[in-house]
Amino acid sequence: MKKIFLTIFSLIAIIILSIIIGIREKDSRNDKLVVSEVTHSVFYTPWYVSIEKGYFKDNNIDLEVILTPGADKVATAVLSNDVNIGFSGPETTVYIYNNSKEKLLTFASLTKRDGQFIVGDCKLKDNFTLTDLKGKKVLAGRSGGMPLLMFKYALKKNGIDENDIIIDSSVEFSALTGAYISGQGDFVNLFEPNALNLEKQDYGCPLTSLGNLSGTVPYTAFYAKEEFINNNKDLIKRFNDALNKGIKFTKENDSETIAKAIINQFPDTSLKDLTTLVDRYKTADSWYDSTFVNSKDYDKLIDILYYGKLIEDKLDSKILITNEFNK
Repeated sequence: MKKIFLTIFSLIAIIILSIIIGIREKDSRNDKLVVSEVTHSVFYTPWYVSIEKGYFKDNNIDLEVILTPGADKVATAVLSNDVNIGFSGPETTVYIYNNSKEKLLTFASLTKRDGQFIVGDCKLKDNFTLTDLKGKKVLAGRSGGMPLLMFKYALKKNGIDENDIIIDSSVEFSALTGAYISGQGDFVNLFEPNALNLEKQDYGCPLTSLGNLSGTVPYTAFYAKEEFINNNKDLIKRFNDALNKGIKFTKENDSETIAKAIINQFPDTSLKDLTTLVDRYKTADSWYDSTFVNSKDYDKLIDILYYGKLIEDKLDSKILITNEFNK
């Protein structure tokens, strides 16, 4: 009898031990997430802080980041299941829903304003206003793109008639810097590090943040297919938690400390230049305080798309956002 009891006890102990080991092994395994990002920019600093500080790994997430130029291409990669998460302007989720009623849900915000700077003659730096653009040619990106749309919206918001300015929308986004250097425009709208590179070469200076002129709008965010989110709620929650740590670090530290944290993401940029770039975006108040998706800001984005005639009808922003993972 005693022998039978010991045998049963041993079997129970083995089963319990196996369960414990299985749980530990499961906890130690990282979940794979593939993220498609629209460009690799200092504008997205908190995202890279989260990566470099190991916040995703701490949350048992193994990230693969794929550079996919073009917001439409990012969204296509998500829809085709080539990637799990898209990271681009959320306006593309509006276009897709309008065309197909397929939902790409935005579940985490990052940048809260346009990241462009108006670049021009350095003599204007201390006293520049948008009235200085009147009668001048501005290279502002191709028609249909958010950079051009946000520029026109900033003019409208600040009482400037866009017809008083020669807005050149014939130059591809990637060719704006070269076009400005060759003298095709008096001013050019650029993201960093292009603005800094022009400044270092004495071709011009960043005169103002376009994002500060156009106001708060969800400019870049993370989204995924509704089905993927519903099937991976714990994973999305852990993703948001990791990203929030990166946002918090960025908000609480000085620009040089932040630059040191992300220098591996930009190996061709000196620490001095990277600190300058981080500082410009930090000074411009470029990032949300958390991943929370503000529906009023999203409504504003839809208003801007409607104003720019990129959509024919407005829609309820709550259809395309979720804050289930931001509580």
